[in-house]
Amino acid sequence: MYANGGRRTKAEQDAATVEAGYALVSAAFAAAVLFGAVAGPALLFDLPDLPSKVLLRLGTAVASVVFVARVVSVLVRFRRTAQPSQPGRTNPDS
Repeated sequence: MYANGGRRTKAEQDAATVEAGYALVSAAFAAAVLFGAVAGPALLFDLPDLPSKVLLRLGTAVASVVFVARVVSVLVRFRRTAQPSQPGRTNPDS
């Protein structure tokens, strides 16, 4: 699976670290934007208690789901593209 018999090279470790950081930062950004879009009116306007609570809880739920979905999708995509399709083989046109 890895270049040197099961151990990750430094470049592979660095790539995984960068990708994990990207997944977390982009997921936090997406979750914050969606939380603001859903719960923003409850925070900006003086709404009655019930709609305010509903918007805050819905915003929290949507943000949580989006955060997890974004992290998983980025990491799964990275894992899928990180492995060569035919290890040890070269392109016949090279």
